[in-house]
Amino acid sequence: MICLLSILAACSPSGKNNIGVENNNDVFRYFKYKGDGSILVSGHRGGKEKGYPENSLEGFQNALSKMPVFFEMDPRLTKDSVIVLMHDDTLGRTTNVSGKLADYTWAELQSVRLKDHEGNITSCKIPTLEEVMIWSKGKTVINLDKVNVPMDMIIDMIKRNKAEQSVMLTIHTGAQARYYRDRLPGIMLSAFSRNNREYEDILISGISLDNMIVYLGQSINKDNERIVKEWRSRGVRCMVSYAPTRDKAGSAEERKKSYAEGIKEHPDIIESDFPVEVWEVLQEK
Repeated sequence: MICLLSILAACSPSGKNNIGVENNNDVFRYFKYKGDGSILVSGHRGGKEKGYPENSLEGFQNALSKMPVFFEMDPRLTKDSVIVLMHDDTLGRTTNVSGKLADYTWAELQSVRLKDHEGNITSCKIPTLEEVMIWSKGKTVINLDKVNVPMDMIIDMIKRNKAEQSVMLTIHTGAQARYYRDRLPGIMLSAFSRNNREYEDILISGISLDNMIVYLGQSINKDNERIVKEWRSRGVRCMVSYAPTRDKAGSAEERKKSYAEGIKEHPDIIESDFPVEVWEVLQEK
């Protein structure tokens, strides 16, 4: 029932938290580093709230009903090559069945139900990437991590759905950046830049730096402060992820204190398993 209610809420006409990305220029303006101290929030796998599974359409809708947010998610292939969202290659942690995702056809997955992060079975089903892509248009941006889906399949889906303005692609190397940009010149990229080697690899690729963000790792610190300065001088926002660190605090109150400390590092984008909680701390600040 909770998943149905979230769909109805997210389909309300107000769309007050939609981040306003009707075209590529809107996307570039939204993500461009402006030096104004603004911090954007990314929901890691959609986020963790009771009743809302990770990598679920309902989870994305729930978070967007509460705040402006974009989302990181994980495409994977079924046995019959349908692209669905699932972080693990196995189903046991996040669904009511076991086994490898790649051993199931799309038809066989129709009876499978997702669990929330507390292990509660919900009425939510594994979504296809395409349905989430269509849903996101005009509302938010979906950041596709690179798991096991061939890059040309992702490109084909983006083109077929005319969804370039609502998709961001995570890239781990300059070669991947070049491949995507040659085929989707206006696509937004999220580039790994955790050290000097990764930083230089992106620059050597020769891609335009106008429509991208960079992922630094878990914090802004003395080891990456030069990289941060260089990216910002090019108008590129720098993202950190709290999923492996601050999100692990034992309670909501402990997380709140940890987020407040992290914000003192002045990241440009925070990725979190608890995007709503991060947003609430940012509003207090």
